[in-house]
Amino acid sequence: MKQPRAWQRMLSGRRLDLLDPTPMDIELEDIAHGLAFVARWNGQTTGDWPYSVAEHSLLVETLVERLNPGWPARWRLAALLHDAPEYVIGDMISPVKAAVGPSYGLLDARLTTAIHLRFGLPSALPKTVKARIKRADTLSAWLEATQIAGFSEGEANRIFGRPNDAVAGITIKPRPPAEVRADYIARHARLMAEIDSKG
Repeated sequence: MKQPRAWQRMLSGRRLDLLDPTPMDIELEDIAHGLAFVARWNGQTTGDWPYSVAEHSLLVETLVERLNPGWPARWRLAALLHDAPEYVIGDMISPVKAAVGPSYGLLDARLTTAIHLRFGLPSALPKTVKARIKRADTLSAWLEATQIAGFSEGEANRIFGRPNDAVAGITIKPRPPAEVRADYIARHARLMAEIDSKG
């Protein structure tokens, strides 16, 4: 019996094997494009545009910087890329991930490793780095929930915890995918330049 196809053709021309991804098949433009068109919250957000994973990733990187002033650029890059596998596997809300089971996590982990290696990050981040990125990710979820996903502050506090001052002054407004894609690529380039300049 013929094996089902487990690869996807990217707009860059790369053929990404989802079961055995390699760093050579990862292109930033593919990630930025895919994430800019993947909606968070299953698309259940206000505004004229979906709130994309690319926009969320930019917010998480901003929050990581606010929470950890002077943090090395390589870890801020890890924050920007924290949901990068979703450019091919999509964004599943937590209840769906729980229903799918461990296979989703394995797929995500393989892609994360290939992406990290492609951009000079360790295949597995140190636990302290992951914890700081997760904190920023949770704060971003609180902001998104209360500003564009219809949650009351009380409900968001119960689910995500109370936010801190890092969220002050941040307003979320979903934007066109092309605009977000360009900002994601530009932010990645600035972080890579900062990493390169420090040797």
